[in-house]
Amino acid sequence: MQTQRYWVGHRTVNSVGARLAFSPVTLNTALAAVSGLVSLAFGLATLDRWTRRRRPHELAWTVAMALFFVAAMSLWWAEARGWSAPSFRMFFAFGAVINVPWLALGTVYLLAGRRAGDATMRALLVFSGFALGAVVMAPVSGVIEPDVLPTGKEHFGALPRVLAAVGSAVPAVVIFAGAAWSAWRVLRGANPALTSAAVRNVTSARRLALGNVLIAAGAAVLSASGTFAGRLGADTSFAVTLSVGISVLFAGFLVASNATSPRKPAQRSE
Repeated sequence: MQTQRYWVGHRTVNSVGARLAFSPVTLNTALAAVSGLVSLAFGLATLDRWTRRRRPHELAWTVAMALFFVAAMSLWWAEARGWSAPSFRMFFAFGAVINVPWLALGTVYLLAGRRAGDATMRALLVFSGFALGAVVMAPVSGVIEPDVLPTGKEHFGALPRVLAAVGSAVPAVVIFAGAAWSAWRVLRGANPALTSAAVRNVTSARRLALGNVLIAAGAAVLSASGTFAGRLGADTSFAVTLSVGISVLFAGFLVASNATSPRKPAQRSE
């Protein structure tokens, strides 16, 4: 019997209703793929710098970009093949709960030094493990429509939603405030670090200030998906803010990284 094909939304189905593997490229899948590629490039850049310099903030950013890559790829998969409980759990855990805290950890290391950063990292490891387990084990209520972006308030109980609020809002404030503080300090001619343990040599004050402004702007864009949801739709707003936000963050990292150098150890007098 010959099978007929026809279009439903952006997926192809056969005449008996079975979904086929083929799916055309859409705006949302393209933007999700861009987010994944940018986060991969970002992560490889920070990993390369960490292997050469062993600076802890670069390792924190590498972990954050790995988590971001998983979140972007889960969004890409869901937009291409349809949302399901596994893709929703993966996107929620890696994109809404444990991603931004690791990015904020890099800010803590940069501004507050190794001691504060190590203490924050230990707490973050506990939070990440607990949050990942909570999202994986949480029951999913209702029916997840394959063509509609699921939300936590519709399908999760209180605990995953509280973890998402804590894991996104607080670290975003840390990133934004830290970047704004650094830019303000640099423009005043002061070192951006809060403690002497985190002091860096600033080779270009203007470039460092611009990099911090871009980082603050990227953090703001990543947290603005809800603002655009009404005009663009939930799926597209997430895809747009993810791709634009991570691209601006990457640009800020590149600009700021080329404006500083590690503090040289003090020379001992004979």
